[in-house]
Amino acid sequence: MIHHRLLQLAGAIPGAIIVLAACGVAISALHVGFAFTLATVITALIRGEGVPVPALVLLAVITVARGAALWGRDLLANRIGATVRIRLRRRLLDRLASVPAAERDSGATATTVIDGVEGLDPYYTRYLPQLLVVLVVPALVVALVWQHAPMAGIVLAVTAAVAVLAPRAWDARLLQNGRTRWERFARLSSDYVEALQNVPLLRAFGATDRTAARFVREADGLRDSTMQQLRLSLVETGLSAIAMHLGTVLAVIATLVAVTNGSAGAASAVVVLVLARECFRPVQELGTNWHAGYLGLTAVDGLDRLLSIPLVPNGDHDRPALTGTIEVTDVSYKYPGSEMGVAGLSLRIDPGETVAIIGPSGSGKSTLARLLERDIDPDTGTLTVDHIDLGDYTSTARTQSVVVVPQDPVLFAWTVTENLRLYRPDATDADIEEAARAARIHDTIISLPEGYSTVLAENGEQLSGGQRQRLAIARALLSPAPVLIFDEVTSALDTGTERCIVDALARATADRTVAIIAHRDTALVHATRWIGMRGGRIVATGTGAPTGSQFASGVAR
Repeated sequence: MIHHRLLQLAGAIPGAIIVLAACGVAISALHVGFAFTLATVITALIRGEGVPVPALVLLAVITVARGAALWGRDLLANRIGATVRIRLRRRLLDRLASVPAAERDSGATATTVIDGVEGLDPYYTRYLPQLLVVLVVPALVVALVWQHAPMAGIVLAVTAAVAVLAPRAWDARLLQNGRTRWERFARLSSDYVEALQNVPLLRAFGATDRTAARFVREADGLRDSTMQQLRLSLVETGLSAIAMHLGTVLAVIATLVAVTNGSAGAASAVVVLVLARECFRPVQELGTNWHAGYLGLTAVDGLDRLLSIPLVPNGDHDRPALTGTIEVTDVSYKYPGSEMGVAGLSLRIDPGETVAIIGPSGSGKSTLARLLERDIDPDTGTLTVDHIDLGDYTSTARTQSVVVVPQDPVLFAWTVTENLRLYRPDATDADIEEAARAARIHDTIISLPEGYSTVLAENGEQLSGGQRQRLAIARALLSPAPVLIFDEVTSALDTGTERCIVDALARATADRTVAIIAHRDTALVHATRWIGMRGGRIVATGTGAPTGSQFASGVAR
């Protein structure tokens, strides 16, 4: 089955497929040459002409050449397959940042990017080239057989056509069922990822047994779907196998009849007997390669969905912001399927200001942070940094202009140093240590088994919540961005540690524009101005840090 959409999505190179097909035809030609040479040897022995040494030497040469051709084809297929996988995964990863917030599913996406793309390799490098081989080789073999035994040629032509075409009647149903199975597989993978990421929460609620039972039911359903698919596939394989074996037997019978009535000689009989197998070998390999690439083929919907997401457009302004002037003008944004977000938001933050943003949960504080990070784009209105629209910056310039530190930061299973260098790859060890000390995390780092070279567990699970937050703060301080947004980054700290961190941040960010989102007034003591939000709008402002009564009133209401 040729899936035109898959060829478009992967950007498969037709020339590469043709080269692999040419290798397959050359291998088949060597098989045919081997068959004719072997027939010559057998005929000579039958006639008592002795051992034909030149023919035996030629057989050895063909055998070596065939082995080399098979090795070369496999090597080329692996290289082409790797190229296609890399290209396709790069295209997928380019679009992951464009996935709408309400549609992000890391488990299903990972299944598509990893398993789906991996399964497509045999489709591009095995099935499609072999399909071209099948269009050429059996016809040529039938023509050769026809010259020696016409009736045997007719038999091979009919049975080869049946072996190739009959299974194709099942392909559409196989693909439809396979897509359904893939959806269940992706959903189960997504559920597993989500559960593994939240095992402590499931344990705390006593929900581990219930969750495990649900996974068992889903896995049983996937198994039943897989078995149903396998039964259908075996029918297809059985039809093709029957046609191939029956064709070989009938061709042999037709040849023996021809020899008996004198219309074909013994040499012709040997040639036909040997070539009959070669007629069906490419067809058999086509079926094997189809099933090898079937997993990826069933993932076409997931691949298409990801690759159809339009890329977030970036501008060509490649110079990062210098002063950090923030202007938000009449910005509105609503989350898909929700009324939450911000509406008609306008504000200005001057260079060097430290602005406290307060308000109850759901008031739009974190939405504002995500807008400034350009994790989401406004429905209406504009956001500028240094009078340049965020959308006009290149992605690199934007990340060097604004850094947002979320309440629950993400840490990678890299070394501590690599995590800290995320925003600034060229940072020196001295720069890293200075940022770590400012975030009060240096002592914790050096107490790790290998200090700054310690490889963190997934999301830094060997660290406490407060330690992860401080590591994220150090990472942000190390960045060159003139704008820093701290979203509840001290929520996991005790008040004493929080005050130390807040004081250190005030010193480390004296020349930067800072916005601090917090639910505790102790985190806002160094603010030069405060903004109160409610219902996605700014409802109050004031100079200096918010007083206790202002803060309590703004958060409670």
